[in-house]
Amino acid sequence: MHNLSMNDTITAIATTIGESGIGIVRISGKNALLIADKIFLAKNGGKPSDFKTYTMHYGWIVSRQTDIIDEVILTVMCAPKSYTKEDVVEINCHGGIVATRAVLDLVLENGGRLAQAGEFTKRAFLNGRIDLSQAEAVLDTIRAKTDSALKIGLQQLKGALSEKINNLRNILLEIIAPLEANIDFPEEEIGLINLKEASEKLNKIHRELKDTIEAARYGRVIREGLHAVICGKPNVGKSSLLNALLKQERSIVTPIPGTTRDTIEEIIDIKGIPVRIVDTAGILEPRDLIEKHAVARSKKQIDLADLIILLFDGSKKLSKDDVILINKLKKKTVLAVINKIDLKQKIEGDKIKKRFKNIISISAKKNKNINLLEDSIADLVYKGRVLSPESAVVSNLRHIEALKKTQKLVVQALNSLDNKLSIEFIAQDLKETIEHLDTILGKKFSEDLLDKIFAEFCIGK
Repeated sequence: MHNLSMNDTITAIATTIGESGIGIVRISGKNALLIADKIFLAKNGGKPSDFKTYTMHYGWIVSRQTDIIDEVILTVMCAPKSYTKEDVVEINCHGGIVATRAVLDLVLENGGRLAQAGEFTKRAFLNGRIDLSQAEAVLDTIRAKTDSALKIGLQQLKGALSEKINNLRNILLEIIAPLEANIDFPEEEIGLINLKEASEKLNKIHRELKDTIEAARYGRVIREGLHAVICGKPNVGKSSLLNALLKQERSIVTPIPGTTRDTIEEIIDIKGIPVRIVDTAGILEPRDLIEKHAVARSKKQIDLADLIILLFDGSKKLSKDDVILINKLKKKTVLAVINKIDLKQKIEGDKIKKRFKNIISISAKKNKNINLLEDSIADLVYKGRVLSPESAVVSNLRHIEALKKTQKLVVQALNSLDNKLSIEFIAQDLKETIEHLDTILGKKFSEDLLDKIFAEFCIGK
């Protein structure tokens, strides 16, 4: 976006392309109302540039030849009280590729420029309506896969994270101000610095940063999803378990071992956590080229997985293949699950308990205790935490990295205080912490960073 001017009036289709009841063409910029004047014919007369802000008007989009392009509802939102803090016009036309494209083309012919990805939200940020963390929350809200992810996105969009960061920033400034004053005017009678009070404030900041970073682990899982893989030897019921979790018949289930010869993926909502669950082939020793590829894919999924659901057949004794899998998964996070409890049990549970603390017994076929498995998956993510609806949960990797750098510098400053080092060292560390917090809010940014962030957006947002 380096060569694009903020003086341009931008436009884009703001709804999904395809058949729908309504399609929205959005216009933003200093000429938005003038362009609307040229192409909108109101039923009750008048021009969009004369309409009151936050009003809707019925009429038609017409070409220069007064040909009617579409019947529409036009909405006017005047600067500065609009999404971008610029004049904004939204044309609600009939949904569908032809109608929306015809309206968009007419806007472009009359002076609009096609918006870049995320350019409306970028303008909202650059014009000071939202900070950078709120701008990123717009995308998180759009992409939310579960109610929990949506709540986190909306809280951040409302400014919960911004408020937390600004509070930390203000406390740091309170500590830095007297330090800087003593450094700049050493011979003035400014007064003694209360280093004990400074240390107490820094310890409070450190505790808050630590809690926020710890919560970010599951915030990130809720945002991006948990990659879980169902693993086990052939015919232990992996496909049946996938169907039970999905609550529908997705995988083919037969009594023939090795029915699943490839990985099958689905996304499900477990207690507010988006889980990308993968059913893998249970083949350990491939017999042909197809099975060789299936085994390779299964191994790749296992390597990438956040969680392995290791399935055992409770109606049979532990086999050599079971032991091989147990040993192969020593370094992974594993939930041990004994399936087929509806049948007579022959499995040696004690041998499994030696390797795994918690074992869940289920019947995928009879849909028994599936809820216990879902609870265990959720517990692994939340670790007993309860998310408050007002929580400022960090889920963005860029924010997490900035907070980690801030925490490191706060610890460094505390060590300098404990070791009675010169206040210049302490002040320098704390000024750098402010810089890292400022990158979260967008008080400090590069054009490359903005391009990277907003390139992920859709064109009309």
